[in-house]
Amino acid sequence: MISRATIILAAVASLAACTSPQQQRINRERTAATQFLARQGSIGDPGRVAAADFAFARMAREQGQWTAFREYAAPGAVRDAPGGFAPASEVLAGRADPAETIRWAPTKVWSSCDGTLAASLGRFITPDGVVGDYVTIWQLQSDNSYRYIYDTGTVDDPQPVPQPREELPEDAIVVPGLTALEGRIADCPRQGEPYPQIPLAMIASAQSDGGDSADGSFSWHRYYMADGRRQVRVVWVRDGAAQEAVSLIIPAGQ
Repeated sequence: MISRATIILAAVASLAACTSPQQQRINRERTAATQFLARQGSIGDPGRVAAADFAFARMAREQGQWTAFREYAAPGAVRDAPGGFAPASEVLAGRADPAETIRWAPTKVWSSCDGTLAASLGRFITPDGVVGDYVTIWQLQSDNSYRYIYDTGTVDDPQPVPQPREELPEDAIVVPGLTALEGRIADCPRQGEPYPQIPLAMIASAQSDGGDSADGSFSWHRYYMADGRRQVRVVWVRDGAAQEAVSLIIPAGQ
């Protein structure tokens, strides 16, 4: 059975906004960690990517689903469209916000060593209770914020058995299958040492595109296959070799 867990977005938002002694300590620890990573040649920060994902979900809930998707789209962001992919600006243009929004939260984040690209994998729940997985590809912007350049998802098949409802805080997100948040950073190139090359994965009879991080530690691709299926795939350098971090296949018609 898929487990049940709760993430309280209000707590995340309040920690980000306040200047309490606890938050000051957290800020000091984050600064020290960032300085350590910089000395090691890494500035990837999965925590900031996760924070962007949480803030994205909160904005969708408070200001409207498509309003948030327009706000968090990076320049050149692409979304799924009939027969392939299309610019997010076109897909989202004129779409009115639904009365109730999809709710979501990340469970895993993978970041390139240099922090220029990252991916989050998480769980979502629709207003009518349908749950599934999503993958968002994040790009570091010139203002040091993260915005998505691609986002897709698929529902569980079969759906988990419904659980009895319980009294929860108003700002809670309940997503079956959500347990904890894990963040990881790709290996960083080291001077004088050979760096693994990430091979381009080709799929026959598929539209595909994607991109690489500036340091070559992270690569992602999206595919639209001849039978209507879609796939998003992330490969990165970890433990000295190119490895698949995540692969999500979306059945035709979703």
